[in-house]
Amino acid sequence: MAGSKGKTQTVRDMVLSLGLIMVAGFVMYLFIPHDDKAPDVKRVDYRVELLTARRAASYPVAAPEGLPSSWKATSVRFDGADSDAWHLGFHTPDDEYVQIEQSARAKRAEFIDEATQGARKTNVTEQLGGRTWTRYTDGRYDAFVLESADGSTTVVAGTAPFGKLAQMAASLRMAE
Repeated sequence: MAGSKGKTQTVRDMVLSLGLIMVAGFVMYLFIPHDDKAPDVKRVDYRVELLTARRAASYPVAAPEGLPSSWKATSVRFDGADSDAWHLGFHTPDDEYVQIEQSARAKRAEFIDEATQGARKTNVTEQLGGRTWTRYTDGRYDAFVLESADGSTTVVAGTAPFGKLAQMAASLRMAE
């Protein structure tokens, strides 16, 4: 009889310990934030960088005009020293990403491959903003590419569907 009392207390102690662990886990769950929505994307002002790029670049630098305010500029940079490259990234109203990439010094094929993250050229062209753009697809990003006679290349690429990419490409104004 003495042996069965020890086994009963051991089982009882395990059940109490399990209950205590579950209560502690529930309390921790209550204090951990459960925010299901993505963090708000910060808008950047790219006007100063745009003016700098337009003064320094060897090609007409592209920037959108007339996009709705719901498109948020999220990243901007101009590298005049190494690659004469312009980048401007946007977050669309439907949580997609669209970027403008431009360069005149980089080899076109390498530049396009990098900007589109592996997309391939198609035979499809579109007239957007008075210019003929070529579609690229099947990479991480879909894209529109404009190869200018001055040696510069403009790429509008991103996770957004072609309709949003076309909206961006059509809104671009090129200025030196």
